[in-house]
Amino acid sequence: MASKIRESILHALSSGEDNYFSGQELADKAGCSRTAIWKHIEDLRSSGFLIESKRKKGYRLLGKADELNESNLLVGLKTSVLGRKIHYYESVESTQKIAHALAQEEAPEGTLVIAEEQVSGRGRMARNWYSPKGTGIWMSLILRPALPPQKAPQFTLIMAVAVVEAIQKVCDLQVDIKWPNDLLIKGKKITGILTELQADSEQIHSLIIGTGINVNQSESDFAEDIRDIATSLKIESDRTFSRATIVQEILKNLERYYDIYIKEGFEPIKEIWEQYAVTIGKHITARTINKEISGYAAGITNEGVLKLVDETGKTHLIYSADIE
Repeated sequence: MASKIRESILHALSSGEDNYFSGQELADKAGCSRTAIWKHIEDLRSSGFLIESKRKKGYRLLGKADELNESNLLVGLKTSVLGRKIHYYESVESTQKIAHALAQEEAPEGTLVIAEEQVSGRGRMARNWYSPKGTGIWMSLILRPALPPQKAPQFTLIMAVAVVEAIQKVCDLQVDIKWPNDLLIKGKKITGILTELQADSEQIHSLIIGTGINVNQSESDFAEDIRDIATSLKIESDRTFSRATIVQEILKNLERYYDIYIKEGFEPIKEIWEQYAVTIGKHITARTINKEISGYAAGITNEGVLKLVDETGKTHLIYSADIE
């Protein structure tokens, strides 16, 4: 109930175009007392919102801190399901680990786990993921599609499209997708996506999609050993961005594509994914756990599996690999 009142207050203040709202006006909109409004205004201020108050005029929103807390994310969020339940943390070992536990506790579909910092963030194949405090987006989302487990890899690709289009809209930057789970700007990694599942042999019980995005890091924020391969939105544009706005745009895009997927299947999203894919049409080397295969990346299957044609003309289906 308290979060709904705060969301109502922020919606009113955000729509005011520098106008003041009296305590009574906000109380009427939120359905609570004027005393409660004062308390919630103080709570919002402590969360980083800059709210001015003037005698006989009321309250006015001046701005907000770039935090990924529940209030910042819910105000302006244009989804019905995704991100409507948020677990926000200052610092965690891994958002993916928390999301797994919440999924086992029957957390609803669309539950978002997001943190300012991960101290043990991880990517695909148990690799470390560098997640410094207050600079990037480190989040995990729980989905519950009624699908067989073999459909899970498709959701990495769906999320990739959602993130690419969010970055292009908010930041006006060109982003490429490198199969299976990396997003690149000028060949350097900007985003990693990790999709894991809880399932039996016939059906997915929950999908946990972890996404890490380098947003406002400077070059000095990266360790020397990854500066040549990693970048941030700030480095590429010389601007800083609202992380909350990017998250909201990702969730909006993903919910739209998720709906298309359920109604029409993967094919229409596959076509969009291939437009952004830097891997397709190139000669590549795929390194799997057991072997190394070189050849022409011919595209992906409807399950999101990479098709690689070697020099003999044989087509190999690559389910998971490092790609060069």
